[in-house]
Amino acid sequence: MEVNRLDKIELDKLKYPIGNFEKPTTKNIEESKDLVLDWKNDIDFFPMRLKKVLFDLNEEELNWKYRPQGWTIKEVAHHYSDSHTNALIRFKLTLTEEEPTIKPYLESKWAELQDMTLPVEVSISILEGIHQKLNIIIESLSESDLERRFFHPKHQVYFTLFELVATYAWHSNHHLAHIKQAIESKGKY
Repeated sequence: MEVNRLDKIELDKLKYPIGNFEKPTTKNIEESKDLVLDWKNDIDFFPMRLKKVLFDLNEEELNWKYRPQGWTIKEVAHHYSDSHTNALIRFKLTLTEEEPTIKPYLESKWAELQDMTLPVEVSISILEGIHQKLNIIIESLSESDLERRFFHPKHQVYFTLFELVATYAWHSNHHLAHIKQAIESKGKY
């Protein structure tokens, strides 16, 4: 299906099947703890949920796209390991330095590198380890840790660790919805 045949609303729904990321704004400590626990659980169980969705897919199915000009299922699976590796580094930098400036990366360029031809199981293995590390770090975060922040030079804004936990819980669910979308559409894009 061509992009010009899709209207903007339909394309936005394909791009953001669970909606756009909404920056958390709560100042209530108890509500914050509950949100962090929910996000931590999303992050904790994500590799298992991804494995379950990818389990029976063959090579043809792994090359299905979730939208016109979008990534294939295989590219999304590999993107996860790249992105969440960067997340772990951002957490560690923010916890060990005062307001560090993080290094953005060009995810679309990374998706063109040769490692994207590897089996998805390679990235799933990476994710399992990364998520174990992320979860023990998230579990250990104090209220003051959640307020620690880093500077993102691409966006020219500071992000707190509270926002970063929310971002990666959303990111996990966002692309998992893309993979399910590609499977449900049987690669029509």
